[in-house]
Amino acid sequence: MKMSKRSRGRQVLLTGLLFFLAVPKSFAVEGKLEELISRELAKTCELEVVWQNELPMGKAEALERLFIIGNRVYALSSSNYMVSLDRETGKAAFSVQVARAGLPAIGLELYNDELFSVIGNKIVEINPESGAERSVKRLKIGVICPAVRNSTYFYVAGADKRVHALRAEDKVQVFEAAAQNASGITSVLADERFVIFTTDAGNVISIQPDRAELLWQFDARGGIVAPIVKDGDSLFVASGDTNIYKLDIVTGRFDWKYQAQAALTRGPQVTGEIVYQSVDNKGLTAIDKKSGKALWHLAEGVDLLAQGGKRTYVITNSGELAVMDNQKAKQVCSINLAGVSRYATNVADSKIYIADKSGRVACLKPIQ
Repeated sequence: MKMSKRSRGRQVLLTGLLFFLAVPKSFAVEGKLEELISRELAKTCELEVVWQNELPMGKAEALERLFIIGNRVYALSSSNYMVSLDRETGKAAFSVQVARAGLPAIGLELYNDELFSVIGNKIVEINPESGAERSVKRLKIGVICPAVRNSTYFYVAGADKRVHALRAEDKVQVFEAAAQNASGITSVLADERFVIFTTDAGNVISIQPDRAELLWQFDARGGIVAPIVKDGDSLFVASGDTNIYKLDIVTGRFDWKYQAQAALTRGPQVTGEIVYQSVDNKGLTAIDKKSGKALWHLAEGVDLLAQGGKRTYVITNSGELAVMDNQKAKQVCSINLAGVSRYATNVADSKIYIADKSGRVACLKPIQ
């Protein structure tokens, strides 16, 4: 029986949870790619198309999420099929079935030369260059947010309302920590100096990285459900009390707060000089990172796409790419992104990454 190209591509070797298939070329067929966005349309807002690609989606499959990590864009489908694309060229480096369809994949993180995710109730480590599985460790707890790590430990927030510290080399638990009020943990970050976690009661708690010893605690008046963001020695926290807080990450000292128009369910996005905060059904606000004062507000804004120089690129609730002038505090241009329903926020540079559910992906950048 003759097999389709996609069926042949999915014949892979089972290795525990992951299946590996190296695909060192673009999936786009030369001259046959249906463009996600035309070059002429991009130019109307002084943007140029860097590359476009089309991922191998099955008939009943859809592109679910894009992740920007290091020098790669990772595209995850509804059946947990992941494709790694070079951020600069759009060429596919590998594709891999990270889990069987239906299993939840919680986060995707890179530490040194290791890509990792929590899939179901397992920590899975992957080679970011090839997609090959390096290790799989089954956990005895349910996981409720992405795991993080430093050089010594993985830190996993469990459904048991505790942060579990697992030795990186063998995933053996060394210690665990919890809030004194036994509230649920919603977000975790870590480096070599500390581990910080938040709770649904509004606690921001910093502990020693190798033991459950409190360093400091900050208490917001509303629950925290969105990821916290580390930027240098600053910590940005979006709370259910409608405030965005800037804290000193070493001491927990309060620097400033900005009150938004509603309870915050999304984490802030932080670039060199600006903090962007999305508020459900209220828009996107740009806040000066140093002073905590609003620079502009776009009522139709949904999320940050990228920032380039004095301009910010925003996806709107009407399916447009809006261009904001940060100095003039106004919208200067917009492009209709008909069909675009997926995107990745990029805080590293000015490149814009957009996609549709059928697997067309494009990269744009400001014309120099």
